[in-house]
Amino acid sequence: MKFCDLGLNENTLRAIAEVGYETPTPIQEKAIPEILKRNDVMGIAQTGTGKTAAFTLPMIDILSNGRAKALMPRTLILSPTRELATQISECFQKYGKYQKLSMALLIGGESMVEQQKILSRGVDVLIATPGRMIDLCDRGRILLRDVQVFVLDEADRMLDMGFIPDVEKIVAKLPMMRQTLLFSATMLPEIKALAKKFMKFPVEIRVDPAMSTADTVEQFIVKTNERGKREVLRHLIREEEVQNAMIFCNRKKDVDILFKSFTKHGFSVAALHGDMAQGQRTETLTAFREGKTHLLVCSDVAARGLDLPDVSHVFNFDVPVNPEDYIHRIGRTGRAGRKGRAFMLITSSDFKALAAIEKMTGQKIEEMSRFSIQMDPPAISKNKKRKSSKRPKPSIKLKENETDVKKEKVKRADQTVASLKKKERKGQKTFKQSIFPDPSKIKAFGASMPAFMKQEVKIS
Repeated sequence: MKFCDLGLNENTLRAIAEVGYETPTPIQEKAIPEILKRNDVMGIAQTGTGKTAAFTLPMIDILSNGRAKALMPRTLILSPTRELATQISECFQKYGKYQKLSMALLIGGESMVEQQKILSRGVDVLIATPGRMIDLCDRGRILLRDVQVFVLDEADRMLDMGFIPDVEKIVAKLPMMRQTLLFSATMLPEIKALAKKFMKFPVEIRVDPAMSTADTVEQFIVKTNERGKREVLRHLIREEEVQNAMIFCNRKKDVDILFKSFTKHGFSVAALHGDMAQGQRTETLTAFREGKTHLLVCSDVAARGLDLPDVSHVFNFDVPVNPEDYIHRIGRTGRAGRKGRAFMLITSSDFKALAAIEKMTGQKIEEMSRFSIQMDPPAISKNKKRKSSKRPKPSIKLKENETDVKKEKVKRADQTVASLKKKERKGQKTFKQSIFPDPSKIKAFGASMPAFMKQEVKIS
């Protein structure tokens, strides 16, 4: 099947052809006709399968007729991160170039004054992150009662990042009569509950296994210890002849530490995490995409949805906390039919997380032993039951000089005892006898009693 068979109008097909696409992906093939029919759609597909185009292409057609009013957008798309929101806006610009559609991007880190000016002129497409959207709604700077199509993108990521309360608050301001589109990489019970709450008789579209790794990505683990992780990673990058790579850390502060370490060792590196200003994040991604920077040290903010087709390697400096994040991280390489390689550094404390990843993907990850170094001994859990409550007595080992001192004291004590016994045999008084004489040899006064003691004492 080709795009021309999906029911899209000529202007949209013209833009698609100019980009160079002819055949839709499975999620696009199934979702686009249903969206054009104005059905609620719940799309479940892993990252990198073309979900963004699956909803932007039919939305462009739906919005081709009509005009937006001031402060009242005709469609609303919520995205969990600024990068994904920016990418969606680029997709609309690319495929909607032959349609007279206005668009606004509401994300943190950008001027709110400029965003309000755009909204005041009226927009057909509003793309936003939940935080900035809530802010504008609370200020009364935007009205949502004219929204015809509502899209919740990366719903499972919204759940992970704690945005669902904000999403519910925003949806409460939308009109009841609307079309709702929900896209997610996984179908968790919470996502099902959300769909039931927001949608009316949705058409469910599933593409590919819920959790599987791409065949184009070779995966390896490298055993190391906490002290040796950075050294092993540097060695890996040099040996692999990396063209460009993404290096994932679990914490933002570790991103900064690793970035400084690689800079110190002369690597072409940049950092990306959620605490950076939006302008800086955009510049960083642009530099990496254009090949001006070869290594990108990042948090999971870059794990999903970003269109970076030329990434040759992915390195997991930290084992991800959630097994699903492993899929999204290594999905940054091996895209569009290209080959990719993914490495994960593991320490003795990571075996449980590794087992969860292997269980989820259904495959054993090969060990790259030639890079591995000796691991730290596993930490003993505090909750582990002890065999005995009594602790063994520590064996005391005296140093050589301490042993000599002890022997000398014993020798002196023995000499003292021998000396006392010798005196007793000779009839000499010992020290003890001089202080405590024999009671039988003590004499009374007798006839030598003093006269004053013989005087008679009269008591009156």
